[in-house]
Amino acid sequence: MTTDPTLARIGQGVELHHHQGQREAARDLFAQIWDDIGGEQGDPLHVCVLAHSMADVQDDVHQELIWDLRALAAADRVTDEAVAQAGVTLPVAGLYPSLHLNLSECYRKLGDLDRARGHLQQARAGIGALGDDDYGRLIKGGLERLAEQLGEAV
Repeated sequence: MTTDPTLARIGQGVELHHHQGQREAARDLFAQIWDDIGGEQGDPLHVCVLAHSMADVQDDVHQELIWDLRALAAADRVTDEAVAQAGVTLPVAGLYPSLHLNLSECYRKLGDLDRARGHLQQARAGIGALGDDDYGRLIKGGLERLAEQLGEAV
């Protein structure tokens, strides 16, 4: 369980979207948090998690891609120490499979199958950082579904 108040607020937005079906309310909350953290200049962990979550509530795939690219760029600035201080049990390396999965899915939707396959490969390369828990199984299942959609071996 995270001890970071900003990550807890982001979690509330995820709850609104995924469990209560309130996509617009989640997007509004995420936009407020984005302003509060100073946008892309904010703490890299906050930027990464928030942009990753904001991508999920976009109606336009181009906007979704922009947010996913922001999340990936921020992940490159996150340290394991910062993650641990926030009370997150996943190492930084564990963020990348999900980030690349989402980017692959965006590129698939846009018809850029070469980029989609490239991000799928990157996600698969980092899958070892995930545990055999609900989150790890969720990401692995998403990768399998996407591989099938892209005509790749599962």
